[in-house]
Amino acid sequence: MNTVATPAASAPLAAAIPKASFDWLPLALVPALALLAWPFIGSAPTWVTLTVAGLAMGMIIFIISSGLTLVFGLMDVLNFGHGVFIALGAFVATSMLGLMADWTAADSLWRNLGAIFPAMLVAMAVAGALGWAFERVLVRPVYGQHLKQILITMGGMIIGEELIKVIWGPDMIPLPLPAALRGALIFGDAAVEKFRLVAVVIGAAVLVAMLFTLNRTKLGLLIRAGVQDREMVESLGYRIRRLFVGVFVAGSALAGLGGALWGLYQQGVVPQMGARVNVLIFIVIIIGGLGSTLGCFVGALLVGLMANYTGFLAPKVAMFSNIGLMVVVLLWRPQGLYPVTNR
Repeated sequence: MNTVATPAASAPLAAAIPKASFDWLPLALVPALALLAWPFIGSAPTWVTLTVAGLAMGMIIFIISSGLTLVFGLMDVLNFGHGVFIALGAFVATSMLGLMADWTAADSLWRNLGAIFPAMLVAMAVAGALGWAFERVLVRPVYGQHLKQILITMGGMIIGEELIKVIWGPDMIPLPLPAALRGALIFGDAAVEKFRLVAVVIGAAVLVAMLFTLNRTKLGLLIRAGVQDREMVESLGYRIRRLFVGVFVAGSALAGLGGALWGLYQQGVVPQMGARVNVLIFIVIIIGGLGSTLGCFVGALLVGLMANYTGFLAPKVAMFSNIGLMVVVLLWRPQGLYPVTNR
């Protein structure tokens, strides 16, 4: 005879199932690192300036890294050609902003933002289109073969860099900040650059959008289910390959957005900028946990803060500080701050 569980009978069972608790400890590392650096810096205004600069740098690095985290975490693809989307986004944004020189030269915040955001959207669109071609031609034949993925995507990045040189030339192209975003806001004795505040807002928006899409929408549910059991999702009538192509395009578009922000942050673009940032990207995603969006966010903030603090305190060791940070984190948590459970 079939029995139906009543709410009263199922209540003890539900109470007996342990609920997963969120791990706040990795998030606490960000304020802990900031507070740890305070006594060494000595000056409160300088500490505030460096901290905001580090957070802004971390937000830009997060946007750049989030695309690769998305592709690896959901598709298990090691895309070492991620840097070409970064460089392409930066150059496309540079060209767009050059066409809107009247808007960027105006001493009006709204006109400057009216130039920056369309340039970023075009950069994302072009990088996403290249990502679609990249996945279709280079990545699709080597799904599940990590060594071949590394080799073929690195080759794709080299080819992409050479094509950028053909179109825009091999030399650095200046990318000055729009007029209203130059300089800093003064809070007491602390100076906070205006563009860094914009970068913090954009980075926060990208984080919220990614977490909401992956965890609160049907699209995110289907993608995550396809990662776990592709055959089951396809048996329900969904074309998982199209979803995965969309993920790759979205990751490439995020790289284009990050490249545009990074070019403005550096106030100049070069064809090799993506390859130079690649090492930093992999440090971030290793610290955060391979494939973890939240881990990528925390890792990027830690990297940004560490780079600014050590650059001020000990410039000679600044370039090695992030590697040391990665070693310390992996000694504590070998799988990263927020490891993905299915790996």
